Amino acid sequence: MLTRRFLISTTALLATLPAAAKAQDVAQAPAAGGTAAARASSPDGVLSVEVSVTGEGRADYTVTRLGRTVVAPSRLGFLLTDAPKLERNFTVTADAPTSHDDTWEQPWGERRFIRNRYTQLRVHLTERNAPNRRLDVVFRLYDDGLGFRYEVPEQPGMTTVNIAAELTEFAVADAGTAWWIPAFEWNREEYLYNRTRIDAVGVAQTPLTVRTDDGLHVSIHEAALTDYSGMNLRRVEGGRFKAALTPGLTNAAVQLTAPFVTPWRTIQIADKAADLVTSSLILNLNEPNALGDVSWFKPMKYVGVWWEMHLDKKTWASGPKHGATTENVIKHIDFAAAHGFGGVLVEGWNKGWDGDWFGNGWDYSFTETYPDFDIERIAAYARSKGVEIIGHHETGGNAFHYEQQMDAGFALYQRLGWHSVKTGYVADAGGARVRGPDGSPRLAWHESQPMAQHHLRVVQAAARHQVAVNAHEPFKDTGLRRTYPNMISREGARGMEFSAWGQPGNPPEHEVNLVFTRLLAGPMDYTPGIFGMETRAPDGIATTWAKQLALYVTIYSPIVMAADLLENYEANPGPFQFIKDVAVDWSDTRVLNGEVGDFVTIARKDRNSDQWFLGAMTDEHPRVLDASLSFLDPGRRYRAEIYSDAPDAHWKTNREAIVIEAREVTAADTLALRLAPGGGQAIRFVPLGRGRRA
Repeated sequence: MLTRRFLISTTALLATLPAAAKAQDVAQAPAAGGTAAARASSPDGVLSVEVSVTGEGRADYTVTRLGRTVVAPSRLGFLLTDAPKLERNFTVTADAPTSHDDTWEQPWGERRFIRNRYTQLRVHLTERNAPNRRLDVVFRLYDDGLGFRYEVPEQPGMTTVNIAAELTEFAVADAGTAWWIPAFEWNREEYLYNRTRIDAVGVAQTPLTVRTDDGLHVSIHEAALTDYSGMNLRRVEGGRFKAALTPGLTNAAVQLTAPFVTPWRTIQIADKAADLVTSSLILNLNEPNALGDVSWFKPMKYVGVWWEMHLDKKTWASGPKHGATTENVIKHIDFAAAHGFGGVLVEGWNKGWDGDWFGNGWDYSFTETYPDFDIERIAAYARSKGVEIIGHHETGGNAFHYEQQMDAGFALYQRLGWHSVKTGYVADAGGARVRGPDGSPRLAWHESQPMAQHHLRVVQAAARHQVAVNAHEPFKDTGLRRTYPNMISREGARGMEFSAWGQPGNPPEHEVNLVFTRLLAGPMDYTPGIFGMETRAPDGIATTWAKQLALYVTIYSPIVMAADLLENYEANPGPFQFIKDVAVDWSDTRVLNGEVGDFVTIARKDRNSDQWFLGAMTDEHPRVLDASLSFLDPGRRYRAEIYSDAPDAHWKTNREAIVIEAREVTAADTLALRLAPGGGQAIRFVPLGRGRRA
């Protein structure tokens, strides 16, 4: 049967219809054969979306890029637990597409200013039969991707909505390769990335990144998740994926009261892998800053009482090997002050680490210290040295217990002048504890709706006390740092600690994978800068020293650790100099080259000076990458301070082999970056002046 589709032409409508008439005319325009469709395109016409209904009234959407189908017709709708599904017998109408274009400033970030330019299309799905329920789908189309979300307006018979499942699909049109980690497994997000054909993906967490066989790059994720469960992706057939919501406390994954909106479902689309990294889609789909002035948080580098515990030299628990002692912390404060670091992380300072704390957390106090940790003396000494203590709140996944104490804990930090906290939720997936409907503790998934609500309460409570949150074992990042700029960083992936004791540790490709997968969601506290390469993991640290330095540029976080033992830095002042010099807050970011899982080169400009920094890294294969320096100011000379792999460097056999040199460069130069297997290169560009070279 032939079906004619009525297409809403953005250009024609916006050019010919009076503003007051556009929505009415579009919404009531019928199509022949009882089928209607709505269509809109991104500002420069790169992407288009079309929403249509089948003969049975099932709604789907299709995404094309420059006329080529990227997402084939994909289902929309919900299964409910206490009402018939919202999935068929729909009619589709739409408001006229609208345009938006503004620029906003980040208080901190990978770049200072972000342009937010999109076309918005609001589609109304209304049941043809009683009770004639209505479901809106709002699309925002950017030239580098799109987001869409469901909006359920207030209406009779839909006060409380219990969602069993989303029927949302993402049908990747072309065959290709996917990079993904499994969902619903015990170790949360902390898995090595699989690289498979798209049609071999199982149930995956997001972001899921794919590269089609003809080179198009697509990443599927979500944005602005505050009161909903996390979305995973279950492959149904071929390249067709269906949203798989994280279970809740009842047979409903999500419980909401109308009116409400869901998180945005996001699809980034780019010719080059590098363009995925520079996209601001996720941030732009979040609401503007709700906190106002957050200048009390300063991006910083920090050292800490942490790595020594992972090496089993110290313990979090009290006793003869206790790491968080007054003496040890003061030693770290002195080191931080001497080398220009802003903070010192202290883990294990508070009572509760003795005995069984993993997945438990009932014994933690967030205000009481161990006897060998003099908190008042340490706070005063740190202030006298111009150093902040970064407090630590490990919960053992016990959000229920933590919420009873977090305000007191944040108030203590505020009184002491500490503006950052590292939170932790170490428990097996499904083993987090939350407050149930009856007020008693219940077990929950880490990315369930109750945990999303918990993390929002934490960041809001922290903001009231001028504390910024760096969450580990967290809820996934969906760009909430735009709305809550004190949500500064998080883990949410396999971090450096796996290279201390993992079986296996992190392989050479891991960090490159992160750039094009996990880091598309937001900043990660990866804890780089390790010089002591022999650890309890079979391969130790599977990088070269030069790659450890490059991580300070390639893996973004506004709060970044020099994670190694202090004595390893004191013994190696040459490479340590880059860690001391590298900036942490940026006015601009450029991705010069890159392929998912293989290599990447990123340049960033310091927000507080005219210096640029470059980081390049590779997987287990040696490479020579050409890096054009056209990002530098034209006509200006720079001293390039280069930290590169020595000719015989190798991640297995000669990881410490590094060459440190300086040369003069300009924007007209191109550098050949020689990377050893598992290696990297880090460069600092210091302006010298304008004119010809001496």
